[in-house]
Amino acid sequence: MNIYYAASIAGGRAYLGAYRLMVKFIQDQGHRVLTEHIIAEDVLEQESRLTPSEIYRRDVAWLADCDAMIAEISNPSLGVGYEIGYALDLGKRILCLHKEGLFISRMIIGNDRAGLNIAAYASDEEWQQQIAYFLSAGA
Repeated sequence: MNIYYAASIAGGRAYLGAYRLMVKFIQDQGHRVLTEHIIAEDVLEQESRLTPSEIYRRDVAWLADCDAMIAEISNPSLGVGYEIGYALDLGKRILCLHKEGLFISRMIIGNDRAGLNIAAYASDEEWQQQIAYFLSAGA
């Protein structure tokens, strides 16, 4: 499957280590991550070569082409929130993961639309189980 992986870029990179592990895990499960560039150390420099319009058009094309979306939402991000809403409007299946115990926007966790799955994790094993189930069972 083609997976749109979303995580904070401009909003903060505190969870970059987790993003990298998650992207690798998804790829190791045999899936293609359309947004692999977001785990690069120099992603902001890479993105500076594009106009905001080019980034928007690229990202909405990836959202249209993806089979599902996985978002790490521990770090608040306007862009990730927008992408989640956009993907929902496209009818995409979405898994939102966040570190257990964090305050997460009520606009995300209060949303009961079909296809939106939200899970907290306390360990790597927990998010791995959530991702594996989501990808294999069509949660």
